[in-house]
Amino acid sequence: MTFQDNAKTACENMRALFKRTPLHRNDHLSDKFGAEIWLKREDMSPVRSYKIRGAFNAISKALATAPDQRVFVCASAGNHAQGVARVCAHFGVKGVIYMPVTTPKQKVEKTRIFGGDAIEIVLEGDYFDETLAASQAYCAQQGAHFLSPFDDADVIEGQASVAVEIEAQLGRAADMIVLPVGGGGLSAGVTRYFGAHGPAYTFAEPAGGASLALAVENGAPIALENIDSFVDGAAVAKIGAQTFECLKDFKSDQIYAVPEDRICTTILEMLNIEGIVLEPAGALSLDVLKDIRDQIQGKTVVCVTSGGNFDFERLPEVKERAQQYLGLKKYFMLRLPQRPGALKDFLGLLGPNDDIARFEYMKKSARNFGTVLIGIETTREENFTALQERMTLGGFALQDITGDPTIADLVI
Repeated sequence: MTFQDNAKTACENMRALFKRTPLHRNDHLSDKFGAEIWLKREDMSPVRSYKIRGAFNAISKALATAPDQRVFVCASAGNHAQGVARVCAHFGVKGVIYMPVTTPKQKVEKTRIFGGDAIEIVLEGDYFDETLAASQAYCAQQGAHFLSPFDDADVIEGQASVAVEIEAQLGRAADMIVLPVGGGGLSAGVTRYFGAHGPAYTFAEPAGGASLALAVENGAPIALENIDSFVDGAAVAKIGAQTFECLKDFKSDQIYAVPEDRICTTILEMLNIEGIVLEPAGALSLDVLKDIRDQIQGKTVVCVTSGGNFDFERLPEVKERAQQYLGLKKYFMLRLPQRPGALKDFLGLLGPNDDIARFEYMKKSARNFGTVLIGIETTREENFTALQERMTLGGFALQDITGDPTIADLVI
C-alpha cells in the first residue's frame, strides 16, 4: 500500500474515536486578504489539537503488531500528552505520561481528565530534556512502547489524515496550504500525502523556534541554541530527523519566522471578531497571512488551525504583548522633580487618548528628583511621538524602556 492509502485507512479508523474536524470558509479573513481563506479546524478535535491523530495511528499500529503491548509512554507538557491520554483510554491500554514539574496545573488536570484511570502522570524534571530522558529510561526498564510527538513514521502517517479530510471536504484542489511547524509531524504528513504535484505550501514557525529554516539552510537538523517557549505548541529546538526527510526539499522562501508578539494580535483578533479560541501555535498559520498577502490574492488557501488549548490565565499577557507590538502601549522611566505640583504638571501634558496603565513612585529623601515607572496606553502609535515632544518641551525626561529586555523583564 502507498503512503496515501495508509493515510486514508488511518483516517477511516479514527472515526471510531472522533468525527472529522470542520473545514470552514472564513469570511473575515477572506475579505481582509482578498482570497478564499478556509480554516481546517484542528482546534475542534476532542483534545483541541491534531495530536490525537498521530497518537491514534501509532498506538493502533503498535497493537496490531504486538497485541500484548499494554504500556505506552510519552513525554509532553501539552497537546501530545492530551492526545496520548485520550487514545490510551479509548484502547484500554495504560499510558504513562511524563510531564515537567513546571507544567501548569491546568494542563496536568486536562491530561488527567482525557485519560482517566487509563493513565499515570509522572511529574519529573524542571526542563523538558530532563523529562524526556526520564521517560525513555522508564520505557527501557519496563519494555514499554515510546510514543514520539512527531519524529515517528506512524505519527507522520496519522497526521496525514488532516490532508485526507481537506481533500474530501474542499472538493477541489487548494492553491496553497499554510502549515504551522514545530517538530514537523503535521507538515511532513500533509506534504507527503499530496505529493510533488500538490498545492503550494507556506510554513509558519515561531521566530523564537525556527528549527525548520535552520535545518533547510544547513541541509540537516540542527538544534537551536536558544528557544522562546511562548508558542509552546511549536517551540521545538530541533526538527525531527524523519520529518526533515519529508521537508528538506522545500525552499527557504517558503518558510516564515512569525514574531511571537504579532501572533498575540491574531489571537485577540480571532477571539474578538470570530469567537475562535486559538493557542499561540494554533494562530501561526493565520498570522503568517500578513507576510504572504501578495502571493494569495484571489487564490484558495487552507490554513490549519492546529490547536485551541489556550489557558485564559495567559490572556493578560497576550493582550500586553499585542498592544506593545502594535505600538499602543509603552513603559517609561520618568525623572520627576520632587517639588509640589510636579506630578500635576506631568499629568497636564498627557494627551486626551493617553491612559495611565501603571504608575509606581516612592518619594526619596534628600534628592531633587525621583524615578517613576509608568505604563501608558493610547489609541494610535503616533500619539507617543507627540507625547515625547510635549515632555521634552515641558522639561521632563522620559526614557522608553519597552524595547529593553533587561530592564523590562526586571520591572514590568
